[in-house]
Amino acid sequence: MANNGEEQKTQVSRHQEVGHKSLLQSDDLYQYILETSVYPREPESMKELRELTAKHPWNIMTTSADEGQFLNMILKLINAKNTMEIGVYTGYSLLATALALPEDGKILAMDINRENYELGLPVIQKAGVAHKIDFREGPALPVLDQMMEDGKFHGSFDFIFVDADKDNYLNYHNRLIELVKVGGLIGYDNTLWNGSVVAPPDAPLRKYVRYYRDFVLELNKALAADPRIEICMLPVGDGITLCRRIS
Repeated sequence: MANNGEEQKTQVSRHQEVGHKSLLQSDDLYQYILETSVYPREPESMKELRELTAKHPWNIMTTSADEGQFLNMILKLINAKNTMEIGVYTGYSLLATALALPEDGKILAMDINRENYELGLPVIQKAGVAHKIDFREGPALPVLDQMMEDGKFHGSFDFIFVDADKDNYLNYHNRLIELVKVGGLIGYDNTLWNGSVVAPPDAPLRKYVRYYRDFVLELNKALAADPRIEICMLPVGDGITLCRRIS
């Protein structure tokens, strides 16, 4: 019992510390969601990777547990088989995706830092889903441009998840809209960006939050006006916008 109490205490304090991972005003309410419906159903491999990632100095970059559960459910609902992920970090959302895909499912995963990915790779391998992942180290845009040139990738992806450099989100969107199939989904993470999207100009914000805020605002405006997609912005994690390609 003492260990559980310590774990809960750690989780509560961690949530307060990296509060942008939940936009709920009540930490207790967020904790209730985690303890009632997320943690009891979280696969053991995802729990292991989440706890491993929590010890990393950049753990603020990870996908939250409730968002991982949400992604896993969405992928199953749309029967996704061929997916892409831009921005991997230690692979928590990647593992959530791999576990949701059928045995012959594929994920093209791109990140500029292989070291972080390899931190979580042993857990992914132990879960028996590493064969579904094609990891590419380096910037995603050159890979996307190559895929655009090679016509066979147009409309070939069922689902694409983007959790990477916010200043390139629009550049990604202009390419991904051609690569996702009609009826397929693109998920953009951090679209409420620490709640800063409604912060007054003189609000005290962390430097990186202030820097990327304008790019997030620009993306949100562009997605709302894009006739090729239907959108749904959800306050899960730090905000995720789902875009369904309709043309």
